[in-house]
Amino acid sequence: MSLNFALILFVLLIVTGIVWAVDRFSLRAARLRRVGLAVAEFDAGRAPALRAAGGDAEVVRQRQEVADKAGRMPWWVEYSVSFFPVILFVFVLRSFLFEPFRIPSGSMIPTLQIGDLILVNKFTYGIRLPIVDKKIIPLGEPRRGDVVVFRYPVDPQVDYIKRVIGVPGDEISYLNKRLTVNGQPVPLESKGEYFDPDRVSYAGLYHETLNGVGHDILLEERRSPEIEPFADFPNKNMCSYSREGVRCKVPPGNYFMMGDNRDNSADSRYWGFVPEGNIVGKAFFVWMNFGDLKRIGSFH
Repeated sequence: MSLNFALILFVLLIVTGIVWAVDRFSLRAARLRRVGLAVAEFDAGRAPALRAAGGDAEVVRQRQEVADKAGRMPWWVEYSVSFFPVILFVFVLRSFLFEPFRIPSGSMIPTLQIGDLILVNKFTYGIRLPIVDKKIIPLGEPRRGDVVVFRYPVDPQVDYIKRVIGVPGDEISYLNKRLTVNGQPVPLESKGEYFDPDRVSYAGLYHETLNGVGHDILLEERRSPEIEPFADFPNKNMCSYSREGVRCKVPPGNYFMMGDNRDNSADSRYWGFVPEGNIVGKAFFVWMNFGDLKRIGSFH
């Protein structure tokens, strides 16, 4: 959906841009000449009689009407010229700076709620060419703990949002609902219970510290830790599954993602790794939630 919208926006930009350029460098000059001739003809013909009958005010009014009629643009030129700057602004903003995104599911609860409208920083990890999505200026790489939007590897037309758990070369294990990165258990502190509105049930609320940054997660300790992965996915041989969970070594150029709602998130544990080229940007700010205005603000 995101890619389709970007393509539609790009096509509109090209079409309106061509019309704007043709009008700016060709049609406008012809239009001004036409206005000049029409006004000159009016001044030489009807203006003296109108001035004698109704005064200068009437002459000015009708001269303006003549000029407006002569200078009127075809509707398709008028709309293109009017909308081109707006489309250009939106295209540049969305392609290189920030893109809005709506949280569609509860996989990132409690960090993000269903209905949160967030902003995604498109340039944190580098500048990419629109449509072809090729990185031309590298500016950084995703780090453990970042919340990122990416194109779902199984269906790149769909955008997903998860937290980066493993970067290239990391050894990740998620066994019995406890996360270990490169042999080091990720610090986890219990904070009691949390009412999950997505499932209308309670879950354990924990504070996890990953790469020095803390965030809350949900765990349902009574649910089985066993994971049933997809039948196949790229680099599946880098993962091993058991009744306790999963172990993976993140291949080069890929990332391991998980949702904060750990027992209710379809993520890298099930469908595999996210290629670097699928990453859209870093999510960093809730700019609106129509059901709860208090949610507006930054998050980790």
